[in-house]
Amino acid sequence: MNEDNINMEIRKFLKKVGITSQRIIENQINMANKSGTIKIGDEIELEMSLSIKNFNSINSISGKILID
Repeated sequence: MNEDNINMEIRKFLKKVGITSQRIIENQINMANKSGTIKIGDEIELEMSLSIKNFNSINSISGKILID
């Protein structure tokens, strides 16, 4: 097993996830802002799920974004 190759493949996947996730989050926040659903001082709660199908593994990562 080539550790360097695995590391590069993981980084490529995470880059794709990061860019796509950021676009989705930004679009949702912008739409909510335009519709008046959110305001300054609100917190947006986020949860990301990562599943690794080959290993039957599911993990969640939670966080918050403060609107200022």
